[in-house]
Amino acid sequence: MVLESLRTPLAMRERKTPPPAQGEILLEIAACGVCRTDLHVVDGELPHPKLPIIPGHEIVGRVASLGADVTGFAVGERVGVPWLGFTCGICPYCRAGRENLCDHPLFTGYTRDGGYASHVVADARYCFALPHSMDDGELAPLLCAGLIGWRSYRMAGEDAHAIGLYGFGAAAHILCQAASWQGRRVYAFTRAGDTAAQNFAKSLGAVWAGGSDELPPEPLDAAIIFAPVGALVPAALRAVRKGGRVVCGGIHMSDIPRFPYSLLWEERQIISVANLTRADATEFLALAPRADIKTHVVRYPLDQANHALADLREGRLQGAAVLIPN
Repeated sequence: MVLESLRTPLAMRERKTPPPAQGEILLEIAACGVCRTDLHVVDGELPHPKLPIIPGHEIVGRVASLGADVTGFAVGERVGVPWLGFTCGICPYCRAGRENLCDHPLFTGYTRDGGYASHVVADARYCFALPHSMDDGELAPLLCAGLIGWRSYRMAGEDAHAIGLYGFGAAAHILCQAASWQGRRVYAFTRAGDTAAQNFAKSLGAVWAGGSDELPPEPLDAAIIFAPVGALVPAALRAVRKGGRVVCGGIHMSDIPRFPYSLLWEERQIISVANLTRADATEFLALAPRADIKTHVVRYPLDQANHALADLREGRLQGAAVLIPN
């Protein structure tokens, strides 16, 4: 499925299966998650995508062939491909161990072709072995919703015992389980009146769930915002304690409205999360089976990618959408 121009439906196109170059692997795709970032790409909210582009960066597949000099993978092995597809290794950020901020990166499904397809070529250095305890579709959301949720969670701080999650979609439904497993108290914030999402959050370990216009029953140590809604920033600041932190976990957000300085005062902080590192992936993918994380997925045939994106855009999903090649 190809995005040929911004803000248009994806089109089914036939292409020759590309051979892997040196250092690359060719995967036969088994499943690819549908992420809100894909929606931002399709809707033209992220600058300068490669066009035409095959979206998708929560890829689960099996190695079909190996390019020259690839080690550590075998034909037939199940591996995952995430958002981060390449980093330069030489810019100041890469040299400082902050490859998520690389000056010259490539991103799967944005600046290099992704997983809304039957096959994908990926840089072997940015592919990961996957847990054996989950099926292909259940694994796919871990590769972005899980990874960016985990990075956001770590940035909330080790002393954050009461954590608010604003926007209870794919990332939050995974992180809620991980945080609860670690003994944190999770407070879930949804659209006002969305009792189905609130009950879903409680079923996954949240101690409280309510609308994003409500205050939780105790001040939060940290809040993580996954919904791309700038107005949630001042709402989250109202909910965190003195010295608390608000983490913006998305790649795109609507404008943050003006708010009084008193909401930020008393050493409250606002911080954003950008991309992920390979270390994040290794750490989280090892933790997921220990925490017995269960993803809740709605499966669509690959040729129904536009319907999956529409369901995500309109808030009709609980959990995550996953595309399965026809």
